[in-house]
Amino acid sequence: MTLDSYREQVKPIIDPVVAACIRMKITPDSCTVLSLIAAAGAGIGFYFYEIGIGTACILLNALFDALDGSIARAMDIQSLKGDFLDHTVDRYADIFMICGIFAGPLCPWQIGVFGLTGVLMASYLGTQAQAVGIGRFYGGFLGRADRLILLIGAGVASVISSALIIGLSLFAWVLLIFGIFGHITAAQRFLHVWKQL
Repeated sequence: MTLDSYREQVKPIIDPVVAACIRMKITPDSCTVLSLIAAAGAGIGFYFYEIGIGTACILLNALFDALDGSIARAMDIQSLKGDFLDHTVDRYADIFMICGIFAGPLCPWQIGVFGLTGVLMASYLGTQAQAVGIGRFYGGFLGRADRLILLIGAGVASVISSALIIGLSLFAWVLLIFGIFGHITAAQRFLHVWKQL
């Protein structure tokens, strides 16, 4: 089960932030755009081996990504347009962050591409379930919240120590996990939808 299933547990923490955003007239769409800018900042930071900056930007991406939907629900202005924008931006955010890691010195490109394909296929099948009339499905081993936590953990640990593990950085290992468990998650989601159909 992914961390996405614990949204209700973090609601008491995020609700005051949502209320403050509404008072400041911050819209869900502006949070979505800010999450994309933060993801681009993360990718650039990792590309230039600025791990602290990259990790801080992932934290901002996670915050803004959590806020956009929460603000929309609190204001009762959820829409298909906003949902479409959010999912589009999330995929570009994943691409920016992961490409920044393997285009720079943190990870071999082969592992990076494997990780990226796992992430994109798992995400695609989560929303494709809705496209074929089954309803959105985010089950499986590795969701977006899990990936962000793993990247943040790797970033914090790498700031403390840049030691390699069997010749690979922590980021390379994380992207290897993304590849393996991303494709397993994609398979789980495919099978779920296939059975429903």
